[in-house]
Amino acid sequence: MERRNDPCEADEVPPPPAAEVAHDLLWARDLRSSIRCAGVLLALLLLIDRAAGTLTDLRALLWVTLAALLFLVLCPTRVAAGEGWLSTRGLFGTRRVRTDHLVSVRCLDGVGRRLVLRDTFGTRVEIDPRVLVDNPALWHRLDEDTRVSALRGSLTCGATALRRVSERIDRETALTVFKVSGLD
Repeated sequence: MERRNDPCEADEVPPPPAAEVAHDLLWARDLRSSIRCAGVLLALLLLIDRAAGTLTDLRALLWVTLAALLFLVLCPTRVAAGEGWLSTRGLFGTRRVRTDHLVSVRCLDGVGRRLVLRDTFGTRVEIDPRVLVDNPALWHRLDEDTRVSALRGSLTCGATALRRVSERIDRETALTVFKVSGLD
């Protein structure tokens, strides 16, 4: 009798090829920038307080807390996308949305623009559209998967938001090409 699930044979089967995953290439730079801003604020607050002669342990703790809060506000989320999914990883966890099963894509305007993606499973992810502008591979991956969602009929809301992001990416790309070629 032949055994099909023999653990010894499992080692001989090559793993499936890893799907291409696109990452936010500027995340590390943005993280360093947020650390730098929080550090500069802390240093300035401590320096000014010490120069005024009012620095105490309690005030130093207050300034450290304020700098930590600034870091939490400025800390960027890490965005990655693969075939059929997009994930964001922040300080407090990871969220993953199925981009091939999207129901809606909305653009929230305000102080900070956000692109909100919601899938058929109820998962919701918010990302900064600038991440897509700065990382063409992420945009390409998301654009392909939203087309799949539209063909499936699950994407009922979001064509306008996606068109706006696409136009913005095209405009930024054209401006970059003009600058590089000296035509600006």
